[in-house]
Amino acid sequence: MPLKTLIVIGGATASGKTATAISLAKHFNTSILSADSRQCFREMNIGVAKPSREELMEVKHHFIDSHSIQDEMSAGIYEKYGLQTLASIFQTNDYAVCVGGTGLYLKALCEGIDEMPAINKDIEDHVHAEYQSKGLSWLQQEVAIKDPLFFQQGEQQNPHRLLRALVFKLSTGTSILTYRTQQIKQRAFAIQYFALDMPRELLYQRINDRVDQMILAGLVEEVSNLSSFKHLKSLQTVGYAELFDYLNQSISLELAIEKIKQHTRNYAKRQITWFKHQHQYQWISSNNDTKKMSTINVPDAYYENIIHALNT
Repeated sequence: MPLKTLIVIGGATASGKTATAISLAKHFNTSILSADSRQCFREMNIGVAKPSREELMEVKHHFIDSHSIQDEMSAGIYEKYGLQTLASIFQTNDYAVCVGGTGLYLKALCEGIDEMPAINKDIEDHVHAEYQSKGLSWLQQEVAIKDPLFFQQGEQQNPHRLLRALVFKLSTGTSILTYRTQQIKQRAFAIQYFALDMPRELLYQRINDRVDQMILAGLVEEVSNLSSFKHLKSLQTVGYAELFDYLNQSISLELAIEKIKQHTRNYAKRQITWFKHQHQYQWISSNNDTKKMSTINVPDAYYENIIHALNT
């Protein structure tokens, strides 16, 4: 009996992953498992570019609106959730589609994640509050002092990785690197990896335009309604952190919007770098059609090229 197959669609934010995944899921008459660490939260909608109501009606999605911002969430929790979801999908389908840009979640689902000791929640809250107050340079300095080995090997411009490493070290007294065995767990299904490739100039334009649309759609009001939860890790996210600063009258709305665009472009660059280092991914281009793409809609070219790759 042939193995069930998980089709993984990765890539940078705003590269067209959602539309491509929906086309694939409809082709295989199957469901989608999200691998986005923020779209799972019910309270966050506009700022995390969650699939629209119409898109969610087209195909069944898992790990969208499945949790609250007050729930504990981690790659380990996602791994368990994802494997249970795939087991359910594979009972009636030969294919499942996983889509998202949270690399750690994708890696946990497909390769497993090392068992690690629990962290101290009070320490985590304190470190995140300090980061919000003092910024990235403070965080980099703290990690360099407390866990220099991680700092040398880690992504020094990636605040999420730095925060995780610092909280872990302060909670356990041990570097998070100590628990990374790099042993890949075998899954009971085949995995086909794809990443969407888009010219950087076009990707950045799509990001800028999407941020403008988010503002028009009411992102400021969404963030304002979540102000009482701004201390939560889930809300220390691009698109929210900048607008909290605006609502605190630290910066103007215009500057907040520009910072959201800049920080989202920076995030997209880090995502591309991460996926480029995952050599199992096959990069999919939409060929010449890419130049004709609008800043919001994605053509079927990605989908068609992935179907071709699966059949060869």
